[in-house]
Amino acid sequence: MNLYGLIGKTLKHSFSKQYFTEKFQRENIADSQYELYELASADQVKSLIKNNPDLRGLNVTIPYKQDIFSLVDSLDMHSAGKIGAVNTIKIFRDGTTKGYNSDYYGFRQSLEGWLRNVNYESAGLSALVLGTGGASKAVVVALQDMNIPCQWVSRNKSENTLAYNELDKSVIDEHKLIINTTPLGMYPNIDECPPIPYEMLTSAHLLYDLVYNPLETKFMTMGKENGAQVMNGLEMLYMQAEKSWEIWNLPETE
Repeated sequence: MNLYGLIGKTLKHSFSKQYFTEKFQRENIADSQYELYELASADQVKSLIKNNPDLRGLNVTIPYKQDIFSLVDSLDMHSAGKIGAVNTIKIFRDGTTKGYNSDYYGFRQSLEGWLRNVNYESAGLSALVLGTGGASKAVVVALQDMNIPCQWVSRNKSENTLAYNELDKSVIDEHKLIINTTPLGMYPNIDECPPIPYEMLTSAHLLYDLVYNPLETKFMTMGKENGAQVMNGLEMLYMQAEKSWEIWNLPETE
């Protein structure tokens, strides 16, 4: 049996087990199983791998993407090493681990496709990235590689980060792409949303929510009510999941 799974603190929101279970059935992938592993702390991943010798790969979700960065044996420098966060772990048969970041690929591919679909040129586009966690780091690197200037936003102001209360009309007008990388609005807390001035949004704004459960978050609903076009993170989830599968099946000598 080849075992795969997802680690995180709370996994009730996750679609990953359903996605991979259906993939294994649809593609006749034999002797493979995907499970959910709720861990009280990221460092429990070592005992999880030791106690489950059939594990071949893990996905990583909130809040452990940055913690896992220092817990794997090696890093893929093209993704995780560059980003500073790990969301995919390849487990070799000798028990050693290598960290990757498939969020980058999933986000970039889905954003590029969305911009084409809404006839929106990336040239001249600037973005606000809400949140500073592990997922935001993959988003920022993808935006940089697409030549889209971006600004982090968080509850607390820092040298490189705006606070939410600094989002005035000039900032909102300047940044037409707004990306939520926080878990605000994720099931079961569906009445939550990032505290941005939604009344300042226009039909020229694009709101991308990495949350995919529910399919339409309060962030998206309030954006639509003010004319913005919106997208959830479901396509990104699917794309990063397929990238994870590709990573797990790389040769052992990779």
